[in-house]
Amino acid sequence: MQIDYTKYENGLVPAVIQDAITKNVLMLGYMNEEAFLKTNETKKVTFFSRSKNRLWTKGEESGNFLNLVSIKVDCDNDTLLIQVNPEGPTCHKGSDTCWNEENSSNFGFLSKLEEVIKDRKDNSENENSYVSSLFREGMNKIAQKVGEEAVEVVIEAKDNDDTLFLNESSDLLFHYLILLQAKGFTLSAIEKVLQMRHSQ
Repeated sequence: MQIDYTKYENGLVPAVIQDAITKNVLMLGYMNEEAFLKTNETKKVTFFSRSKNRLWTKGEESGNFLNLVSIKVDCDNDTLLIQVNPEGPTCHKGSDTCWNEENSSNFGFLSKLEEVIKDRKDNSENENSYVSSLFREGMNKIAQKVGEEAVEVVIEAKDNDDTLFLNESSDLLFHYLILLQAKGFTLSAIEKVLQMRHSQ
């Protein structure tokens, strides 16, 4: 890996720290060559602290280490992207990230859809909402809809109409997200189970 330590002052390059699982950016630090080598050797992310003017392993005092997963260098060879598995909060102020954000998984539009479903659940008196009507009818109705959509996916899987298959699959996933929240869960709970199985 070629890293250009000459481009910035004092031979330091920016190091963007990213959670290897959630892909959230946790913090920004700086590394010189010695910090880079120590990080690779110990598998604990080590920076060069400009305030302390020395090498500093994140977590050396708090125990909140950043366990190294991978290091990538950008196209100009002067910025690092370091993926980690964090132990505890990353920010010295106690938050998950240095932007005071929760380091939770984000599933893109599906996470947005989960927010909408939660709102419909919390405001189930909304008579114009299909999702709210399902929550009003209760668990049996929601589970029934998931079963119906699952059967339709199986039927379409045996056919050759990709559009119908994708539409029925979307219906199944949508109703499954409703069922999850009816049971008090979200996709993050399913992700954790799958991660645990993967690691066994």
